[in-house]
Amino acid sequence: METRAFQKIYTKITQITKATCSLQATGVGNEELAMVHGRLAQVVKIAGDNVTLQIFSGTEGIPTNAEVVFFNKPPTIKVSDELAGRFFNAFGQPIDGGPEIEGEEREIGGPSVNPVRRKQPSELIATGIAGIDLNNTLVTGQKIPFFADPDQPFNQVMAMVALRAKADKIILGGMGLTNDDYLFYKNVFDNAGALDRIISFVNTTEDPPVERLLVPDMALTAAEYFAVDKKEKVLVLLTDMTLWADALSIVSNRMDQIPSKDSMPGSLYSDLAKLYEKAVQFPDGGSITIIAVTTLSGGDITHAIPDNTGYITEGQLFLRRDTEIGKVIVDPFRSLSRLKQLVIGKKTREDHPQVMNAAVRLYADAANARTKLENGFDLTDYDQRTLSFSKEYSEKILAIDVNIDTEQMLVTTWDLFATHFSEAEVGLKKELVDKYWPGKN
Repeated sequence: METRAFQKIYTKITQITKATCSLQATGVGNEELAMVHGRLAQVVKIAGDNVTLQIFSGTEGIPTNAEVVFFNKPPTIKVSDELAGRFFNAFGQPIDGGPEIEGEEREIGGPSVNPVRRKQPSELIATGIAGIDLNNTLVTGQKIPFFADPDQPFNQVMAMVALRAKADKIILGGMGLTNDDYLFYKNVFDNAGALDRIISFVNTTEDPPVERLLVPDMALTAAEYFAVDKKEKVLVLLTDMTLWADALSIVSNRMDQIPSKDSMPGSLYSDLAKLYEKAVQFPDGGSITIIAVTTLSGGDITHAIPDNTGYITEGQLFLRRDTEIGKVIVDPFRSLSRLKQLVIGKKTREDHPQVMNAAVRLYADAANARTKLENGFDLTDYDQRTLSFSKEYSEKILAIDVNIDTEQMLVTTWDLFATHFSEAEVGLKKELVDKYWPGKN
């Protein structure tokens, strides 16, 4: 950023920590950007005329007489249709070798939508992943996280959702991606010919961790442009929110704030809510749906990050490796979409709610049969059939690589019912059985 004439330059820093520096300055706004000794910084605290700046790339080597120049504005992004198909860094600068974006400059991190302007979500968002669409159907305007272990292929799942989801624009906010992950996304989007509707903001492991804090706001400000100004259906994919929260704790700990649970800042709940509450369905058709990855440390769901996330969001999607089929599945027991009843059977086929419930009940019977087996009890014929059913159900529906539409996943599940059970054992309404049971019509 160039310095403008008449900008005041300060040269007396009063305190330097690992990530921040403080000085006396007046007329400075919160979240305003500045340049300290040639490094980009942002105002994080103002007490009277004592201003604290967070230095994105760290403070090492900054002298107390370093030049500090304030830009008189918070971080911004230029929005226009030119964003589509491009890759940017955390500051909204192109990293794909393409030209700068021409467009209207907007501040990032504005307020979420006034509740009176929101509409009850009622549009289906199909991801093409049957484990989600059958059991945990998503709705436009919903906010929902993937809970996954760090070694699970959540970036592949996010890329699949990006390619298959029925949305006008997909915005990826990648935080702490390895270079391999970044190139993976770039190649997948390129090869699928889907770049024209995907916009990516990326912070890699080689960039300063603190820059991650800007990525969700960049992604969501771009999303608001397409949802509000263009009335488009926008899907925002954020990965990985645990790394974002870690960056938050780095800054707050270095500012000597007293940490809360799991060394996270006390503001974690409101910081997360500020992002997730941007999910919205507008009455005139535009919408922002947020799917975010939260990695778990050692599968710990009680850690402050997933714990607070669960309070704010409308359910969660839980990835788990199924040892029996050797694939990662969307776990039907631990996953939940709190808004699915707004669309299943209404925007999907009438038998959807019943088929979903019957399948999960039979899957649970198989889990009981497995427990009996482990404890040395004899299995009944019915137990054996539930085990066969659960294996096929995992392979053909729950595995994350299953890519079928909502109609096909119902047909597949009916076929599984008929293969392994009698009509009475499945326990579905007679009129649905007469209409959909394989071989009846």
